[in-house]
Order: sequence, then C-alpha cells, then structure tokens
Amino acid sequence: MVSLTEQETTTRSPRQQAGIKEWAGLAVLALPTALLGLDVTILYLALPALAADLQPSSTQALWIMDAYGFMIAGFLITMGTLGDRIGRRRLLMIGAVAFGITSVIAAYSTSAVMLIAARAVLGVAGATLMPSTLALISNMFGDVRQRALAIGVWATMFALGMAAGPVVGGLLLERFWWGSAFLVAIPVVVVLLIAAPLLLPEYRARRSGPLDFASVLLSLAAVLPAVYGVKEMAKAGLEPVSVLALLLGGLLTIAFVRRQQRLADPLLDMRLFGSRTFSAALIVLLVGLVGVSGVMLLVTQYLQLVAGLTPLAAGLWMGPPALMMVLAGIVAPLLARRIRPGYVVGAALTLSTLGYWLLASVEVNASGVGLAIAGFSLVYLGLGTIAALGTDLVVGAAPADKAGSASAMSEMVQELGVALGVALLGSLATFVYRAQISDVMADGVTADVSGVVEESLWAAVSAGESLPAGLLLEAQQAFTAGLNLTATVGGVVILALAVVSIVSLRHVGAIGETQEASAEKGEPCTLC
Repeated sequence: MVSLTEQETTTRSPRQQAGIKEWAGLAVLALPTALLGLDVTILYLALPALAADLQPSSTQALWIMDAYGFMIAGFLITMGTLGDRIGRRRLLMIGAVAFGITSVIAAYSTSAVMLIAARAVLGVAGATLMPSTLALISNMFGDVRQRALAIGVWATMFALGMAAGPVVGGLLLERFWWGSAFLVAIPVVVVLLIAAPLLLPEYRARRSGPLDFASVLLSLAAVLPAVYGVKEMAKAGLEPVSVLALLLGGLLTIAFVRRQQRLADPLLDMRLFGSRTFSAALIVLLVGLVGVSGVMLLVTQYLQLVAGLTPLAAGLWMGPPALMMVLAGIVAPLLARRIRPGYVVGAALTLSTLGYWLLASVEVNASGVGLAIAGFSLVYLGLGTIAALGTDLVVGAAPADKAGSASAMSEMVQELGVALGVALLGSLATFVYRAQISDVMADGVTADVSGVVEESLWAAVSAGESLPAGLLLEAQQAFTAGLNLTATVGGVVILALAVVSIVSLRHVGAIGETQEASAEKGEPCTLC
C-alpha cells in the first residue's frame, strides 16, 4: 500500500495524456494568474481617488504603487522552493487565503501607511501564487505537447488580467469607491479554495531538507536593493542612491550564489543554470520583457496624454494587443510541435520588430492611435510567443522536484525585465522629451511654467490652460519623439534577440520529440 505522502509526491507519466480533470484544473489555475495581472494595473486608475481620500505624501504614493512589486520580486525564489518542499497546492491555497484577507484590509485602509503595509503583504502572497500555479501545471500535464499548450494559456491569462485592469478599474470607479478595486480578489479566492482540492493534485519533492533561512534573507537582501536601484534609476537617472543600491544588490547576489553552491540542499539549485536550454530561455524572457515594457508605458501614456482618450477608452483600445498575445500564446506551442521552438521564437520576434517600426512612425495626428495600436499588437505577438515557449522551456529543462524553483526563476527574470525596460528605455524617452522641449521653450515662459513642462508630459497636461498657446502641442510632439526613438532602440534590441534565440535554442527539438532525439544535440542532465 502507498502512503498518503507517497501518493501526494507522485507525478504523471511523461506520456500520459491529460483528461477533463486536468484541463478543468488549468481553468482553476487561470483565475489567480489573471488576478495577479489585474492587480498590477487596476490601481493606476484608482490612485487619484485614493490620494484624495488618504492624502498620502508623494513618497507614500510611490510606495503604495511599488510595495506590491517589490515584495513579489523579493519572495519569488523563496516561495518557489517552499512550494517544492511543503506542497505546491498547499502553498497556493495558503497564499490565496492571505491574498483574500489582505485585499479586504487594503480596501478598507484608513491611512496611507496601512495601505502600504497591506500592499506589501499582498506582494508576499502574490509570490506564493505565481510559481505555485506554473509548477502545478508541470505536474498535471505529463505530455510535453499538452504542457506547452497549457503554459501558453497560463501566460496569456496574466496578460489578459493586465489588459483588463484599466477597464475593470474604470467600471468600478464609476459606481463604487477606490477600495472596490481590491475586492475583485474575493470571488476569485473563494472559487479557488473550493475547486483546488477537487481538481488540483498535490506535489512536494522527496528528500528535501529544511529551508535555509540564511539563504532566504540573502535572497531578499540581494533582490530588493537591485529592484529598488533599477526603479530609482528610472525616476532620477544614475544618482548615487540608485548606483549604491545596484552595487549592494550585485554584491549580495554574489554572496547568495556562493552560499547556494556550498549547501547540500540549497534554496536555489545553481546546477539548473548548467542547462543550456534553461539559461538561454531565461535570457530570451529577460531581454524580451525589457523591450516590451519599455514601450508599453509610453504607449498607454500616448493614448491618454497625446490622443486625449479617457482611461477607460485607452483600456478598451488595449484590447487588440491583448487578443494578439492570447493568439500567440496558444498558436506558438502548436507550431512548436512541428518547428523547433527557437525558430518559432525567432520568427515571432522578427515579426514584432515591424510593430516597433510602426511605433517609431507614430505622430501627433488623427492616425496616431490606429498606428500605435497596430504596432503594439505586433509587439504583443512577440511577447505572447516568448511568454509561452520561453516559460515552457525553463520549466521543462528542470527536474520535477525543481519545477517550483524553475518557475520562480522564470517569473523573477520577467519582473526584472519589466523594471529594466521602464528604467532604461523610459529614461531614454524622458531624456529626448526634456532635450526637445527645452529647445522650443519660448523666451517669455516663466521659470515656474518651464519647470512644470520640462518635468513631464503628465505635468504639462495637468497645467492645461495655464500654459502659453501652442506649448502643450510642443510638449506632446516632444513626448512622441521620445516614443519614436525608444521604439527604434527597442526594435533593434528585439531583432538582435531574434537572432540570439535561433542560435542559442537551435539544439532544442520540436515539442514532442522523444528524449533520445532531443539528446542528439548533446545537452547533459546537470541535475541527474
């Protein structure tokens, strides 16, 4: 007779086809995935009403927005490994309960400090959900072709959540108070807690030792300063604070890696990086997200500040790009059954460079919105492909008992890619804006008005009628020039990444090849 523990740690046969229960389980896992994406963007619309009620300082307002992302990034590695040890379904349900309770606390916060604390706890809870959902998919879908398709669906659900955030937020704020944006989580959590025990398997790794808390502290001490430094660099450039934070994060990362190499049962098994597929897929995810996130924020600002759309209308216009990502996330794994994944990724990224070219051609005129949406749709086509196939390659390259750690690394590099994209390409756009607007500033403009306009297009639009005639249009043109150059640079980077993808992943056979055929290209099993 097999004990309960042994039953829970069993996994599906590599050739076993998933049935109705597994696909229904995927639908359950899609709920928290979409919720996490929704939570990233829904607060942008709620911030003005929230600020009017809680009266946060400018620093507190930034932490209300950033605390969530900081804590997710900081705890991903820890939670991915913790799920491998205590049970992935168990950690998912614990995290869901924490997410639901904290969402209620956030909704009814009575001060900025209370809301910041709630957002931080939401980030920790979110870090339990992200790797748990992805790792469970690797357990449920033993057939590699079905797993690739399931991960494609998983990846698109997060993007759909992000795209739906502005729309859902706009609809809620038309009828309710700002706290309603957080209460969206409650029905999702309730459904998850009811359905998870019925449809999701449990999995935990055999022979895993106790969690090394020194490694947990080191991982937090390494990731948090690094992410903080990147975000500060996006806001203020290479100031001493951002440089010191990045240096501190780098030094602590080295210390973390060295400790993992010495431990018999590390928090993050560094041998994972010995897999060429694992490392190459992480690079594709990292650089791909840098390009996408660098233009994503600028496109949304263009729609509202240059084209003059309301937040709700801008959110609706983001529907076609989201649909394109869904299409790519589902079609790419199907194509990769016949064509090597590296070639599919390379082709999709090459096609997405056309989107960057369209964004580089956007102007301040009536056709600008259509051109921006068409370009961004192609950009999202590339994102959907790398999110689906890149994530599948990362998870598939790891042994079953390391799937949680591999999932966490996949999410980690994507979080870092988003932060770097906003910092690097966003800073480039800001530089172009300020350089161009300073050249057209009229001699009669007062220092106060000049300071407002040179700060950002947001500030210029807020000043509105107080600006001299024609100055707002000049500011919009300067912003668009920044978008054009950023898209050009992003397109060059993505085109280079397309070549790197083809070269670095050419050894990976089409999805569904036998292990013997895949081993032809001679990648050793570094964790066997």
